[in-house]
Amino acid sequence: MPERERPDGLIPVGRVGRPHGLDGAFVVEQASDDDRRYEVGATLYVEGEPANVVLSRRVGGRRRAVKLDRAVVRGQELAVRRADLPEPDPGHLYVFQLAGLDVVEEGGGRLGRVRDVLPGVANDNLELDSDLLIPLVEDVILDIDLATRTILVARGFGDDG
Repeated sequence: MPERERPDGLIPVGRVGRPHGLDGAFVVEQASDDDRRYEVGATLYVEGEPANVVLSRRVGGRRRAVKLDRAVVRGQELAVRRADLPEPDPGHLYVFQLAGLDVVEEGGGRLGRVRDVLPGVANDNLELDSDLLIPLVEDVILDIDLATRTILVARGFGDDG
């Protein structure tokens, strides 16, 4: 699930899915890759209100099922507070930090604004509001500057490239 910071400081990390078992657990749909967000004792926000994870288990491979300390409705968004996220490892960023950044081509013009980060088999891709897909690989992404809110990419990704 794309992690986009909302105005209330919450970052979506999943969605309440179908029930799993008879103990009140549900499958987390569009789950974040960071399993720590679903550990027993973790706090998730549902409709802006906190709920604690009281049960967490793997189901069907990499999927996660959890039970919260209160009832939730299928389809509701699960989120965490931005302030509770650890700093990313050096050289890494959260998806929500990329959303909304302007993408410019080296020596060229603006290609668009990051709408989303799409997972891929070999690498993730930046989806731009101009409908371009830019691979998130070192040979393509030359610089990400959060201060100026821009991403510089190698030549060849503009309309004439």
